This record gives sequence, C-alpha cells and structure tokens, in this order.
Amino acid sequence: MPFRNHPFSYVGPAEIAAAARQSDPGFPIVTPVDLVNWRSSQTAEIDAEGNLTATFTIGLDERLRLASRRSEHVACAAGGPVWGAGEVTFDASGKVVAISNYSTGFCPEAKWSWPTCQQVLDQIGLPHPGKFTTEVTFRRCPACHERNVVKDDHYACDLCGCALPAMWNFG
Repeated sequence: MPFRNHPFSYVGPAEIAAAARQSDPGFPIVTPVDLVNWRSSQTAEIDAEGNLTATFTIGLDERLRLASRRSEHVACAAGGPVWGAGEVTFDASGKVVAISNYSTGFCPEAKWSWPTCQQVLDQIGLPHPGKFTTEVTFRRCPACHERNVVKDDHYACDLCGCALPAMWNFG
C-alpha cells in the first residue's frame, strides 16, 4: 500500500456540496471494459484527436470514479472524502495521456495523492504516464481562509495578498 498522509475532505463552497447531494456519483471504473462502456456514453465530450477528458475521484474504497469534465468533484465522489481527485484524459485506446490533481473542491496535495492514483490505475490495467502530468499546488490563506492555486512559485493569496505557507494546510 502506498504512503498516505490522510484522505482529502471537501473544502469548497457549502452550496456546491449541498447541490452535489442531488447528483449521481461518478461512474465506477473497475476494469478497462468499464472505461469503454462509460466512454461510449460520452461521445459529445470526445475531441478531434479521439481523447476524452473527465473529472475523476478515488474514494476511500480505492475505486476510480469518472464524471463529465464539467462535473463537481464532490458530486463525483458522492460527497465523501477522497485519496485523489483531478482531471484525466484518455486516448481512444484507454491509455491515460494526461492526469492532474486539479480539484479546487478537494485541493489534494500531489505527492500524497499520486501513489494511490497510480496504484488504482495499475490495478485496473490502464496504462498511464507514471506521474501527474500537471501538478497543482494548493494553499489556504491563513488570513482570509481563501483557497489558492500557487502559480510560478508565487506564494501569496490572490484575494488579500497575504503570504501563503510553504506546506499544504487544508488538513
């Protein structure tokens, strides 16, 4: 079992979490056939190159769930905590060609969530790049408590300008 700090709880707006309770959870992917079946229901989402980008979560049951890219991660996760969340792009053969931890609802720390993502993709049998192709750094502002995406190593709150901590601080 990979190293785990702790699961990631939802940290986004309460109204989004409330609305998510009315949504169906993401589609569970246990085998490559599940991915083929889900993909066939998402034809409008497939781009010109045959790639499909989706919202993903990996819940405490270590099950990969997929939803439309425009879906909220908390809905995909059925409102529960996750080991990983972000966006994933599959090519026509089912290979993961891009994957990130981009979820402003869960703000997962990449170094803690990737090991489980890798383990689950390997168990399903989905080829992948071996790491997040895009790693997003999230920090909560200690002054105004806003969620921030750190860009270009600029650790300052986008809202109030306060310095952001170097360490992940949503726990």
